[in-house]
Amino acid sequence: MTENIFVPDVLSFGRLGVDIYPLQSGRGLEDVETFGKFLGGSAANVAVAAARYGRRSALVSRVGADPFGRYLLRELGRLGVDNRYVRVDDTLKTPVTFCEIFPPDDFPLYFYREPKAPDLNIAPSELDLVAVRSARILWFTATGLSQEPSRAAHHAALQARENGHTVFDLDYRPMFWADPAEAGVQVERALAYSTVAVGNREECEVAVNETDPHRAADALLDRGVQLAVVKQGPKGVLAKTKDESVEVPPYWVDVVNGLGAGDAFGGALCHGLLAGWGLERILRFANIAGAVVASRLECSTAMPTEAEVSAILETGASR
Repeated sequence: MTENIFVPDVLSFGRLGVDIYPLQSGRGLEDVETFGKFLGGSAANVAVAAARYGRRSALVSRVGADPFGRYLLRELGRLGVDNRYVRVDDTLKTPVTFCEIFPPDDFPLYFYREPKAPDLNIAPSELDLVAVRSARILWFTATGLSQEPSRAAHHAALQARENGHTVFDLDYRPMFWADPAEAGVQVERALAYSTVAVGNREECEVAVNETDPHRAADALLDRGVQLAVVKQGPKGVLAKTKDESVEVPPYWVDVVNGLGAGDAFGGALCHGLLAGWGLERILRFANIAGAVVASRLECSTAMPTEAEVSAILETGASR
């Protein structure tokens, strides 16, 4: 019966793994003595961020049949994300990611996803297309397009969409692609099904061969998206529609770990879109959310609430 159908506000599709972060800053991994363990992966972090704003949030992904996989399933639930669409892969291990912390802007990442990450092993037949079609926002990333069968599953999901926002996080990571040129081809193909595109200047270069923020946003709009968001780091963020162009400055904090800022921005963007806010408020809110997470060590468990972000937005406090 229809009343039993789960309709997510945000259905995030993609990477899920364990983040292992040093508890000592300014040291290479060979010199770090203690670490913290956190839920990670861009798609998972966005789902957690959306849940922190009270949104019905769910994740489509996979984990291994191992202790880390069990940890992630439990942690998703603890952080408010519905895990019913996270399958257990009996052959592949749950991925682990290490980072080094050298504030303010050097955070090397080391991905352990060999021979293949479970989240790239999702087949089209596994998708709940009712949930995909009914979700108010479908969020997906370029990483999911890098290998089969995940690529086919993503296109099955994109083709099932009829309403709502379909948000493409351009999230290009070269180590996940055998051929950089193929990344551009696959991103171009997926843009045709997207209503919103979000990326930094380097990711825009892969997507549309443009690094200038205004030209990149225009090129994304020419590909058919309704909203193009170009993140410019210390220069703030630019967003464009066919009728509106908004640019807001960054919100400055003392950076502890900048790796989760983009995912926090993404979850806040989803919240603002669902709330029907104006474009400038969405960008300012998302900027602050990203900065708050950058000022903390972890990513998923550092996501702020709406009250935290709104208090900063309304008072203009520096931290």
